[in-house]
Amino acid sequence: MQKKPEAIVWFDQVTKQDIPLVGGKGANLGEMTNAKIPVPPGFIITSSAYYDFIDSSGVQSQIRKILEGLDIENSKALSAASVKIKDLIMQTVLPDSLARQIKDAYAKLGGGLVAVRSSATAEDLPEASFAGQQSTYLNQEGPDQVVHAVQMCWASLFEARAIYYRQEQHFDHFKVGIAVPVQRMVQSVTSGVIFTIEPITHDPSKIVIEAIYGLGEGLVSGEINPDLFIVSKQGPAILSRRISFQDRRLVRNTSGTGEGANYWQQVPVDKQEQQKLCDEDVLKLAELAMHIEKHYGVPQDIEWAKEDGAIYVVQSRPVTAIKEQALEEEPEIKEQPILEGSPASPGLASGPVKILMDPSEIDRVDSGDILVAEMTTPDFVPAMKRAAAIVTNRGGRTSHAAIVSRELGIPCVVGTHEATKVLRNEQIITVDGTHGKVYPGKVARRIQTSSVVSMVRDAIKTKTRVYVNLAQPELADMVAARNVDGVGLLRAEFIISGIGKHPNYMIETGRQEEFINKLYEGIVPFAKAFHPRPVVYRTTDFKTNEYRELEGGDKYELPEENPMLGYRGASRYIRDIDSFKMEIEAIKRVRKDYPNLWVMIPFVRTVDELRRTKEILEAEGLKRGPDFKLWMMTEIPANIFLMDKFIDVGIDGISIGSNDLTQLTLGIDRDSEKLQETFDERNDAVMAALEIAVKTAKRKGITSSICGQAPSVYPEMTEKLVAWGITSVSVSPDMIGTTREIIAKAEAKVHG
Repeated sequence: MQKKPEAIVWFDQVTKQDIPLVGGKGANLGEMTNAKIPVPPGFIITSSAYYDFIDSSGVQSQIRKILEGLDIENSKALSAASVKIKDLIMQTVLPDSLARQIKDAYAKLGGGLVAVRSSATAEDLPEASFAGQQSTYLNQEGPDQVVHAVQMCWASLFEARAIYYRQEQHFDHFKVGIAVPVQRMVQSVTSGVIFTIEPITHDPSKIVIEAIYGLGEGLVSGEINPDLFIVSKQGPAILSRRISFQDRRLVRNTSGTGEGANYWQQVPVDKQEQQKLCDEDVLKLAELAMHIEKHYGVPQDIEWAKEDGAIYVVQSRPVTAIKEQALEEEPEIKEQPILEGSPASPGLASGPVKILMDPSEIDRVDSGDILVAEMTTPDFVPAMKRAAAIVTNRGGRTSHAAIVSRELGIPCVVGTHEATKVLRNEQIITVDGTHGKVYPGKVARRIQTSSVVSMVRDAIKTKTRVYVNLAQPELADMVAARNVDGVGLLRAEFIISGIGKHPNYMIETGRQEEFINKLYEGIVPFAKAFHPRPVVYRTTDFKTNEYRELEGGDKYELPEENPMLGYRGASRYIRDIDSFKMEIEAIKRVRKDYPNLWVMIPFVRTVDELRRTKEILEAEGLKRGPDFKLWMMTEIPANIFLMDKFIDVGIDGISIGSNDLTQLTLGIDRDSEKLQETFDERNDAVMAALEIAVKTAKRKGITSSICGQAPSVYPEMTEKLVAWGITSVSVSPDMIGTTREIIAKAEAKVHG
């Protein structure tokens, strides 16, 4: 019998691989704890406990009835539905056994003040941010109060803004669970946020640090305009600083607990105009931020706090809205602005002003309006999505308004101090989010704006195709609209995780058809959105530890000391043929309507493995032809040494997995902290392997690709790949335009 997931886990028991169990926040807190990053200690009530609660209590069926036929654009109906569902969850009694486990864990943590945070299981993912959708309850003290706060977090999964976001993003309300981290409170004297990439110019060589006095909620809510430090990663060294006046700070009232215990306190007059953080601490934070970014391998959005001289990391998540750098810096408009603030999201937009003093007024904002507010909160999101631009009185580059605007791709200026007083309703203004200025009337810029830059990029043509790496179906239509030649890597793992059950468990329980249909439903949006452009589906490359996490998985998967080098890829297909056949059947069903779906086989260790895998595909009806191509991932040194023999088995293309190839060529665990500096795709040995792969593919008359960020980050590598004859590059959605531009320059240099 499968072991039931634990209801309570501690931070050091989970990692970034455990999002389905502990959500984005919980997984990151565990990951950082295990990486020895200074994180306040805590434990997590898992999503398993939440699912058990709504299933066993009968709450789920009642929620479904309330949501049935709901029009999320009707703000009043949405709000009413939210209130009903939250009341239903709060009025349902928590199981005694779970309440006792929470109280025992709280006692083990040491009692005292804790933060009880929501952590949705689809939250803080690179391609779908749920930031701010659920609630956090600070300064909770006492076992009963903590249990109550956990239930409030569960209820917050159905806040109006969360229902709206999920429905619009096509997330099933009952497939997004919620975990609840409980963490010792840091009573910060100073706090702030760090971006390890400059969020406006998207310069990866710079770090942005914001700092305020008091608790961090004063910053992320937009209440306080922070000090701003721009730091070069070389050194690191402080490049610039802007010190903001701060006359009040959010602190905890020592006489009480709960949300009401936070209050605004006057900052001493002699400190109001001072720098909030000494230069030494700024550089310490920069070094810590670079360490965290190196650990995760992608730019990070980090929350930090300083207490009693010690700096803690409260949270770190991937930056979810990295836009591509402009071809050149946009010059400012020459007219006189009527307002100035901090540039928060680049671009230029004009329209009529709609001043909102409260989120209850969001229905007043129509498509194309300029939303103006004191600051924004998650409750403003429906209106923000209709707005052409956003202007706020308060907030910094990491405030709610700034982050959401960058995700939406609309201009935003924050921290203007007086936008709601200077501007008037229906006034036509122009918002320059690149330079943080607001102009009267409709102002045209005679040079390229960010939208023109996009058009220029979209007009770029290259001989080398630019493909995209994708995993989530809800992004398919949006990305397909870009100047992209197809999908070079469609990962099966996200879809399989959504099914949540081991393939052999489904076979044993007679549910093969259910598994096949769900896999079909996960693949078809990509094939449909990109048709007739190719979509290269990489067959499942779960490792044993990942398969064990699925329902029924521990029965079929033996523990392995090193799953990265264990039972995975083609080795699995030729041994577990029945499971592989279900995957093949789903592919065939998609191809009936969308023959642009191709197949790529990962982690092929031997020539015989490839041959036997191909024989299974052909026996099931997937034979190479004009509209069906078979690719092989090239990620093992054996693939390089025997490239001719692998190709002679009969394949149409190879795709180089640069991460695994680098890892196995250099003998470096790519997750090793101490060896991160040595893990480099530009190493001579790795470059020699890339050259052999690309040139051999060209000589043998098949296509070659590379899936990874390296060609986007290292133009010199791209130039060599183009010179050797690579036929395509596959990158993440945010790097499509940048990569196309790099390739165009490389082709011009190589081919004259």
